[in-house]
Amino acid sequence: MDRWIEPLGLLSGPAAFQAVREGQALPLAGGPLAFALVRLVEDGRPVGLVPARAVPEGWADALHALTRRPAPFAGLPAERPLVMGVINVTPDSFSEEGARLADPAAAIEAGHAMLEAGADILDIGGESTRPGAQPVPPEEEIRRILPVVRELAKAAPVSVDTRNARTMRAALEAGAEIINDVSALRHDPEAAQVVARGEASVILMHMRGDDPRTMQDDPRYEDVALEVARFLRDRVATAEALGIPRSRIAVDPGIGFGKTLAHNLALIERLALLAGIGCRIVVGASRKRFIGTLSGVAEPRRRVAGSVAAALAAAARGASVLRVHDVAETVQALRVWRACEAGAEEGEEAGR
Repeated sequence: MDRWIEPLGLLSGPAAFQAVREGQALPLAGGPLAFALVRLVEDGRPVGLVPARAVPEGWADALHALTRRPAPFAGLPAERPLVMGVINVTPDSFSEEGARLADPAAAIEAGHAMLEAGADILDIGGESTRPGAQPVPPEEEIRRILPVVRELAKAAPVSVDTRNARTMRAALEAGAEIINDVSALRHDPEAAQVVARGEASVILMHMRGDDPRTMQDDPRYEDVALEVARFLRDRVATAEALGIPRSRIAVDPGIGFGKTLAHNLALIERLALLAGIGCRIVVGASRKRFIGTLSGVAEPRRRVAGSVAAALAAAARGASVLRVHDVAETVQALRVWRACEAGAEEGEEAGR
């Protein structure tokens, strides 16, 4: 029997604290968000909508997974959404910055600028995984990223966006602490072993299939949020069985990776469902095509406002890490959003 509890009626700030204290809501992943209602889903079918405090006893395990606080991902602070700055050193990056950052010195300078702007993590990629992108041999991927990883790992936690075990191994030896794998450790059979032996943290992302060249070929789902949640739950279980503790795993629904506009919006709107997996949630919506479609902005680098809006929507639904190109704008928006959510008495602290 496959059971999921989907949190509804999300609360934040003083209202969340009061509702939990008075027994009208439960904390989402340990807080600060809370939920007052839930949808019970059994074997893929909704079976009831009930108050959070009235979940049947037989669903206790699923409820506990939804409310307990996961370990801090990669040892980083967990009391606020973290910002992961994207550094693509790929000439064919969809965000149009790859050519500029293909020079290691420029990429390193960009990384330091992101840290100055408030980034918590830097995510360095040497292979584009945009729809239709061609694979890059690991030796070329390593050549592109290694000088950048070595330098920036001295200043901040570094994540490496790769599907290849050889690249993972080289990056970890150069100082990287996190592996961000769009294939959720499916592409390379040695990848999980490299992550486990290197005691690295890992981000497991949902992608339809295992090939960026074909992932957007007529993607279909019966229930995209539930299917993505199942996939990620199963990949987490596999990673654990291969020696990677759940405390070192985060999950990413893979916005834009084998999804239509409607799929992307549904995943963000129902993001809190993923909290039931018991891992931190990463969302990377920055500058993606669906933002251009909604806003009418064709150039990815001009989608800043739309990207910030998507980041705030994800944070309001439980995202712990936001993967973004526009760090300064996202950090500023998060500070104001957190202060507004906290209210007058706590706003000063939330804005820090």
